Amino acid sequence: MTWLLGITVAILIALGAPIFVALLFAAAMALLFFPGPPLIALHQTIFGGLDAYALLSVPFFIFAGELMAISGIADRLIILVRALFGRVPGSLGIAALGGSTLIGTICGSSAAAVAAVGRNMYPQLIAGGYGKRRAAGIITSSGAIDIVIPPSIAMILYGAAAEQSIAKLFIAGIIPGIVMALLMAGYISFSALIARIPRDTKFQARVAWEAFKQAFWALTMPVFVIVGIYAGFFSPTEAGGFACAYAAILGMVVYRTVTFRTLLEAAVSSAMMTARIMIVVAAAGVISWVLTVEGVPQALIAMTADSGLSPLGFLLTVNLLLLAIGCVLDPTSAILVLSPLLVPIAVSLGIDPIHFGVVMTVNLAIGMFTPPFGLNIFVAQSVLSLPTSDIYRGVLPYMAVQISALALITLIPALSLWLINGMS
Repeated sequence: MTWLLGITVAILIALGAPIFVALLFAAAMALLFFPGPPLIALHQTIFGGLDAYALLSVPFFIFAGELMAISGIADRLIILVRALFGRVPGSLGIAALGGSTLIGTICGSSAAAVAAVGRNMYPQLIAGGYGKRRAAGIITSSGAIDIVIPPSIAMILYGAAAEQSIAKLFIAGIIPGIVMALLMAGYISFSALIARIPRDTKFQARVAWEAFKQAFWALTMPVFVIVGIYAGFFSPTEAGGFACAYAAILGMVVYRTVTFRTLLEAAVSSAMMTARIMIVVAAAGVISWVLTVEGVPQALIAMTADSGLSPLGFLLTVNLLLLAIGCVLDPTSAILVLSPLLVPIAVSLGIDPIHFGVVMTVNLAIGMFTPPFGLNIFVAQSVLSLPTSDIYRGVLPYMAVQISALALITLIPALSLWLINGMS
């Protein structure tokens, strides 16, 4: 039955069906035509899959991200990064990268970061001599880091699917996210130096200080969230509620860029985005349940043990699998469908499930800007009004850089676990 599920899902996705339709249809067919649990188990599993306390944090962080996006935070963060790195080779590109990374720490949305940075920085990058392909590559690839650094919706979903601590996953994503950003910044600076792209502006302490003051309150939100979770002041779900309240106060009181009308629009947009995620959560839960009933995870564990595959060999195999899947499926769907299958195998091989979650998320982050179907490519195409061929060529060098980062994160578990072990 497993092969029939896979073929059904693949055909429906290839025909353009939404991922949740493909998953639910395949699960219904499996329950209808094969002996085992009754069809009534379908709707029971759907509602049971959504009955997870950890998932309550998803709409909160999405709403907080929407509020921060409409508050003009992106402009302030980009101005701050430009003021700090003006004399560094490739400073405009680093400003785009830094702005995207900082936006990710606030809203956790890769697409939102690509859209915000693209609108703001693309004209400046072109004027600065970067060229349309290089500029598109920087903007499109920079957004992928945002699903690794906390607060990350992808980490929340992995924690719920794999039954792992979301607080630990948030902490585990910090250093890998920084590694990805530093390698990107190094390549941007080196390539700008080789191409003799003019530097942006000279460093001025007064300008940098003013930019820091403008961005200060926005920068404190992820700090409060992470420290609050790990110090025990609130759970990840309560942290999401705190982030919403904090973002609303910043937008309506401190920066005064959010009105009640825009607040309502952000709420509606967040509700729609949450619904899209949750329906995939429900559908993936049904597939996972069907596969568990059929004993697929146990069979895969036994097969892996019989093959003599080492932990490193398994991680490398998973990397290749996820890099391919990540450019076809969005991270939400991939995490929810694959985590219940892959995590038990990883644990059976002695791989820390927190480290495995980070590796999985980094893989899917790279897939978000991998041609031909990476989500960020289509967001960038819409915002930048460029042919996809230009964006494809622009992202290729940054794919190589991020695959190098993935290799480091895979081979050195301490990058994911050091902060957790130190805090413990």
